[in-house]
Amino acid sequence: MYKKLFIFSIIFLLIDQLSKGLINIYMNINESIKIFNFFYLTYVHNTGAAFSMFEGARWLFIILGIIALNIIFIFFIKDKELNNFEIVTYSLLLSGIIGNLVDRILYGYVIDFLDFRIFNFAIFNLADSFIVISVILLLLGMKKCKNM
Repeated sequence: MYKKLFIFSIIFLLIDQLSKGLINIYMNINESIKIFNFFYLTYVHNTGAAFSMFEGARWLFIILGIIALNIIFIFFIKDKELNNFEIVTYSLLLSGIIGNLVDRILYGYVIDFLDFRIFNFAIFNLADSFIVISVILLLLGMKKCKNM
């Protein structure tokens, strides 16, 4: 079970880091490329959290990321028999946290580039998407268990 969790987490982490690396190589900071009507690739550095809140709190986010990883592992993964749904869900969550943590440690900021220009939505990255998707999946899983 841990082997599957590790492999999926590595795969998702590599996808995240590869996407950020390609953006970093092929785009200039603050450059924006229109993909279609409301979707752009816009390369920005985010030193804060979602919507650039708490800008410049690099070490706080590094510490919180490490604490979150430990809490998730100790309370939700360790000594548990996870099914395939939970393995993929926790892999998304862990890789999302680690992906942004790697950026903060290496660069001092997170590379964001997914820019959906609907309702002034924040620019984000795949790691952010993995975290949001995993939380939604966890909530759906809890709802399903509650309804049984």
